Amino acid sequence: MTLVVPQRTSLESNFPAAMLSGVGTKESWRKEVHRPATSTHKWWAKRLGTVFRGIITSAATPAGADAAGAYGSSLDLEGAVVLDPFSGSGVTGVEALKAGAKAVCFDINPVATLVQRQAIQPWDLGSLEAAYKEVESACRSEVDRLHCAEDGRTVLYYFWVAALGCPECSRKVHLFDSPVFSKNAYPKRVPKAQIVCPECLSVKESRYDFVAETCSNGHTISQRGAVRGQSATCGNGHSFKVLGALNGSPPVYEMYAKLVANSDGSKSYEAITDWDRALYDECVAMLAELSQSAVLPSSRLAPGNNTDQALKWNFREWRDFFNARQLISLSLIATAIRDLTGSAPEREALCALFSGTLEFNNLFTSFKGEGTGAVRHMFSHHVLKPERTPLEAHPWGTSQSSGAFSTLFKSRLRRAHEYKRKPVDLVDRGAGIERISGVSKPVGTSIADSWEAFVSSEGQAAYVATRNSAHMDIPDGSVDLIITDPPYMDNVHYAELADFFHAWLQHMQPYVGYSDATTTRRVGEVQHADPVEFRKAIEAVWTESARVLKPGGLLAFTFHQARISGWVQVVESLRCSGWVVMAVQPVKGEMTTSVVKAGSREPSNLDSVVVCRRAVDGATNPHSSAEEALAAVIRELTDLRDAQVDIGAGDIRSVVRGALLAYLASTGVDLDDSATAQVDFLATESIQKLLGSDSGSGGR
Repeated sequence: MTLVVPQRTSLESNFPAAMLSGVGTKESWRKEVHRPATSTHKWWAKRLGTVFRGIITSAATPAGADAAGAYGSSLDLEGAVVLDPFSGSGVTGVEALKAGAKAVCFDINPVATLVQRQAIQPWDLGSLEAAYKEVESACRSEVDRLHCAEDGRTVLYYFWVAALGCPECSRKVHLFDSPVFSKNAYPKRVPKAQIVCPECLSVKESRYDFVAETCSNGHTISQRGAVRGQSATCGNGHSFKVLGALNGSPPVYEMYAKLVANSDGSKSYEAITDWDRALYDECVAMLAELSQSAVLPSSRLAPGNNTDQALKWNFREWRDFFNARQLISLSLIATAIRDLTGSAPEREALCALFSGTLEFNNLFTSFKGEGTGAVRHMFSHHVLKPERTPLEAHPWGTSQSSGAFSTLFKSRLRRAHEYKRKPVDLVDRGAGIERISGVSKPVGTSIADSWEAFVSSEGQAAYVATRNSAHMDIPDGSVDLIITDPPYMDNVHYAELADFFHAWLQHMQPYVGYSDATTTRRVGEVQHADPVEFRKAIEAVWTESARVLKPGGLLAFTFHQARISGWVQVVESLRCSGWVVMAVQPVKGEMTTSVVKAGSREPSNLDSVVVCRRAVDGATNPHSSAEEALAAVIRELTDLRDAQVDIGAGDIRSVVRGALLAYLASTGVDLDDSATAQVDFLATESIQKLLGSDSGSGGR
């Protein structure tokens, strides 16, 4: 029997969702600042540490007690074991360790495991700095040489554009949608901009809203480029589909400008010269002669929901995502890190840092402009979306760089080290949200590689492993709390994207036992567009989770699903694996303005915290009718709305669906088309009630 989870908890009855949504909103804008331990490397759909701290503290607080106060106070869960079977970036593990508990973090993807290890294990700062300097000594001078102007000034960024011949007349077309390639993030305030001639690629300074310009070669430049959507028009007026004109080959790119760092600290936009072209040609030759022992990405892309876009553009291998200079420069850095002696956590941290640098140094990145971080990373759309005008950055970087190995060393590793040593939390004291220290324990423990090693550890401990959580090595009744964020049915397919990093990491072997397989895709992944397959995979994990939980323990997970079929499969999988849903609590989810959300029909702002207990422990759904279940969730949503939390139709639809389907499942009702139609009718009514009569027409 668990001594950590009360017989009825605040998580089930008086969850402080409004307060957590407030602090979560602040965290969501700068996760890397407020939760740097889990921000050393990219992982997708990363949950908010503030919210997960709130889930853990509320799960350990009796119903009716001050859960908000518990969140903002020191908590000691010494001896408790908290499991996350879908650990992702390690948010649950970090928050559990900060609360004094022991953490078990499992994920089926080895890249996720690497990210979790960075979030949890301690580094010796002196050793980390020494390893960094050793890598710098081995490769920086050569990387710098490959990124310089003829007079020796450092080139921060090269600007490229895809070019192809018109299928009808063979005239070259540069695939710009606009000749403005650099402008300020606030152009009305700072109208100065850089423009390029789409015909001859000469560059000049102008305004972001210019009407017409003439380039140095006499060509007229207008605001419109050759590309509109999926089509392009050549200078002779012939229109054609871009993908068709590629003729089975990936795009061919041309350099047209560079941004150079001057000795006085200023930066200059300049045209590409013969010197620049010759330097790039040297990189092409160097790549052809590179030693077979050097680290380079390997393996081919496989078809998938998130890889098909790149495949349509004829990117077939992971090395196709980089140009010759990027491959040479990145290989120099990666090989130097691989060749560091030993297998210390500090070497592992540099492997992960290098992998994170890849996100900003490839042909799928673009220029964000002046007055903001310069590089728009490749995963801003959550798919592998090719860029017609990619940005090539200096991968080692300078103090003026964005997304470089050297700058990320400071902003990610040093910041994460300090956070793990002295965690800071966002707390609402009533007069505003403050960053405070002293309410959480330091994070930093050696990582156990087996259950036996984990349970024999004294004090703080973490068991982190790459494994399918449908098959755990944990004995029956050993876990107090299961807190997680499972993959959604049809959203981002993590392994398809993680293979981009793994193509390099498999040759670097960041830690003993890191996968050397050609892909991170695995049988048993809980992610599938087919609802039946999704349910089968997640039900296996819920069944295993029920086995390892102590009597009286609790499972809580965050969930949001745009399709009702996703909710149906999750609720049915819980019922069939012996779980009873006790509450569905709406709370702040990811950052509201993400690109992916902005493009959806009903963008989401909230997650649902689904709180479950085991039927074998005597758990029953607390509601006596569907009307009561609906009234409860409407109260929760109303409280958030009244607390000025942004709530949209998609949020209401998702939360109401979850609560009503969970109640119906507890009564044994078959969740067929008739039941789901009634649930959706009530969800639409709820949207109209909470948002007004013009809302609630979203799809299924």
